[in-house]
Amino acid sequence: MYFGNHKLTNKVSLHTEYQWRRSDVVKHWQQSLSRIGIDYKLSPTVMATAGYGYIVTFPYGDQPITFKSHEHRIWQQLILTQSSGRFFFNHRFRLEQRYLENRLNLGNGSSIKDGYTYRNRARYRFLINFPLNNSVMEKGTLFASVYDEVFLQFGPNFDRNYLDQNRLYGALGYMFSSNANIQLGYLNHFVIKGNGLDAENNHTVQVSLTYNFDFRNKKE
Repeated sequence: MYFGNHKLTNKVSLHTEYQWRRSDVVKHWQQSLSRIGIDYKLSPTVMATAGYGYIVTFPYGDQPITFKSHEHRIWQQLILTQSSGRFFFNHRFRLEQRYLENRLNLGNGSSIKDGYTYRNRARYRFLINFPLNNSVMEKGTLFASVYDEVFLQFGPNFDRNYLDQNRLYGALGYMFSSNANIQLGYLNHFVIKGNGLDAENNHTVQVSLTYNFDFRNKKE
């Protein structure tokens, strides 16, 4: 996984993200996820973002989808940050407008695109970072990171499960600089299937790299 928020001005930055998700110890594809967006810093502790995501989901697991499918996603989010002692808190509120590809089964393992289904989703993530060898998050810091994120569906084109997913995460990270860190952690990924009856619980090893470039005019 890669994340970057690249500063364009003192208030505006470019959000970039790619997630390479594999199953069966990286043997098979699970999902390919790309996001891009524009961040706007409302205050030192509040940032708003709007963007676009392109997601490809593959058949995987004990309850696989029938065919590989594509999704176009528009998203908006608000991030609030705060600190207390050595604890650094992050609240992320996200809305998603999802266009999910429908596949028409032609038999013999083949299919064609049959339009899109529109759905809405709301997400809330509460994240805590705790530096282990420093009092602040700075270059050379080893830190622990934990979060829980809940996904809720609303609006048209679903009628069974308001709760879509829950993600519980814990990791150790290292800050190479104020703009770069790497994390190695565990993600418990609970997913309720589209029929509202079946569910799966995925256990995932997650490696992520964050690197933020600064493209501002140095005279600013």
